[in-house]
Amino acid sequence: MNFVMKAAMGGGPPDVGKMLGGEEKEEDPDAAKKEEERQEALRQQEEERKAKYAKMEAERESMRQGIRDKYGLKKREEAEAEAAAAAEDTAPGSLTRPKKAVPAGCGDEEEEESIMDQVMKYLPGPLQDMLKK
Repeated sequence: MNFVMKAAMGGGPPDVGKMLGGEEKEEDPDAAKKEEERQEALRQQEEERKAKYAKMEAERESMRQGIRDKYGLKKREEAEAEAAAAAEDTAPGSLTRPKKAVPAGCGDEEEEESIMDQVMKYLPGPLQDMLKK
């Protein structure tokens, strides 16, 4: 037997029989009431879950606060706000972030010449003459 014949005879997924012209079940008269009860139970479960996680988060926050008090730390939001305020104070008219400091020795013209002189020491004489011109 192939799949279509099994479905038509009721031996397959129930939706296939309906598609092939099978009987449709009549709705249960209490179906609306049952669905409403199911929705209410789902809402109640969701509220219980939210209450549980709110309680757990409150416990975690009290533990965090104890650690902050013990070690003299600030909340992350407060620390970020202070850092942002400090950044705004350094460049009040600037629209971009402040430039990073350039380490000493980077980009100096004198140093580049000395490097070139060091390289020239290792080149043969005729090549040195060509590069000096």
